[in-house]
Amino acid sequence: MELIYIFGSVILVSLMSLVGVLTIGLNREFLSKIILYLVSFSAGSLFGGAFLHLLPEAVKENGFGIDISLALLAGIVVFFLIEKTIHWHHCHGFPAGKCELKSFGYMNLIGDGVHNLIDGMIIAGAYLADTTLGIATTMAVIFHEIPQEIGDFGVLIYSGFTRKKALLMNFVSALTAVIGAGIVVLASAMMENLLIFLLPFAAGNFIYIAGSDLIPELHKEYDLKKSILLLISFIAGIAVMLLLLE
Repeated sequence: MELIYIFGSVILVSLMSLVGVLTIGLNREFLSKIILYLVSFSAGSLFGGAFLHLLPEAVKENGFGIDISLALLAGIVVFFLIEKTIHWHHCHGFPAGKCELKSFGYMNLIGDGVHNLIDGMIIAGAYLADTTLGIATTMAVIFHEIPQEIGDFGVLIYSGFTRKKALLMNFVSALTAVIGAGIVVLASAMMENLLIFLLPFAAGNFIYIAGSDLIPELHKEYDLKKSILLLISFIAGIAVMLLLLE
C-alpha cells in the first residue's frame, strides 16, 4: 500500500507538467493576473510544509541537533548550486543578450528534470516516514508545480518549441520524479538513517524555493489591494498545510 501511495503521488506530480495545455486557451492577460496569486499560495504551502510537517517529523525522535541543521542547510545549498549552474549555462560563452534560445529551452528542461528527481525523492521519503506527511508533502509540491509548469511551458514556447513538443518534453522531464522515488525506496532498505537526512533536506529545499524564488516575485507587486490579496493567498497556503496536521 505504501508503494502505491508513493508512486501514485509522483505520477500525479508528473502529470502536473501537462498543466501548460490548459493555459493555451486562456487569455494571456487573465493568466498574468492569476499567476502571481498561485505563486503566493505556493510559497505559503511550501513554508507550511517545511515548518509544520517536515521539520517537526524530522526532530520528533532525535531532537533538533547539528545533524538536522546540516541536512537542512544542505537542502538550501544544493538547490542554490543547481540554480546557479543552470543560470550560468544559459548564457555562458555568449555575449549578453545573444544566448541561443533552443539551448536555453533544453537547459531549462535539464534543470527541471533534476528538480523533479529531488521532488520524487522528497515525496517518497515523506511517505516512508508517515502517510499523512507524504500527502502533505505531495500537495505542497503540486501547489508549487502548477505555477512553475505554466512558466516552464512558456519558456519552451519562447525557445522555439512547438506546443506539442513543449508538452511532451516537459512531461518526460517531469517523469524523473518517478526515478527519484524509486531511488529512495531502494536505498531505504539499505540505509536505516536515510530519513534522518532526507526530511530536513526536503525542508531546506522548500524553504529555499519559497524564500529565494517565490517571495521575490511577490515583492514586484506594489498595488496595495493586490498586495493584500497576495498576503491572503500566502496565508491560505499555510492554512492548507495546517489543516493537514493530524
